[in-house]
Amino acid sequence: MKQTFLIFLCCLLLPLTAFSQEPGGPKASKRPSASESAETAEPRSLLEPDTELIDVPTTAVLDQGGFSSRTRFFARGGLMEWLSFGVYPRVNIGASFNIDRLIGTDTPVRLARPELQLKLRFFDGDRTLPSLAIGFDGQGYLHNRPDKAYNQHERGLYVMGSHELGLPGLEFHAGTDIADFEADQVHGFLATSYNIQDKVKLMAEWDSIRDYSNSRVNMGMRTYLTPRFHIEFSVRAVGQGGCYPNGVRRGPERVAQVKYTGHF
Repeated sequence: MKQTFLIFLCCLLLPLTAFSQEPGGPKASKRPSASESAETAEPRSLLEPDTELIDVPTTAVLDQGGFSSRTRFFARGGLMEWLSFGVYPRVNIGASFNIDRLIGTDTPVRLARPELQLKLRFFDGDRTLPSLAIGFDGQGYLHNRPDKAYNQHERGLYVMGSHELGLPGLEFHAGTDIADFEADQVHGFLATSYNIQDKVKLMAEWDSIRDYSNSRVNMGMRTYLTPRFHIEFSVRAVGQGGCYPNGVRRGPERVAQVKYTGHF
């Protein structure tokens, strides 16, 4: 089914990318220069775009020629790595891979199949309308090796919007996704984030919304050490209980993450 997702998404990306490059089309937002910031009435952030929160994506994209490396450390010595690139204006492409038991003495170390990410920001929004993006994310969480799947399913094809909520730095994000067209399982996701003077970002998410018992509440804090480098700590699946279909117990998961964004 992932091949079907990718073909469908590419059919959407190609015409929208062409439209975004036309002179009359909406222009992608860029970070302001120092002189531009001085001329505006409100100070603007010089941080690199936050293209995601904890698990939930945002509508932000890397600039053309930009790249990012994001590394997440999770339970039992696991590591997850994302590499993303701004290949065209408004269009990001990336890949991710999951390694279990990399850190520590547990064996064997196991590498899951790499997964693909795509995102197109097709509308920048304004004071009343949210910015909009469409994308695909094949990365799941908590790899279930016997079933060759993830206990927490991938996002799959998604459409979402992001908008500032009146208070500078306070943003709301919402969208819907479908990972399996055959099962017809559409999920929703909601998130809010608050950037405090470009130093700290507080984040809260309600993800995988379809039925309450299988949804997840995530909470975290991101600290910007430089405009291009940040670290964050978060707790996923706050208050969750029960077991996954393969018998693994559900429960809160503490993760740490670092990210660097640069330009070619």
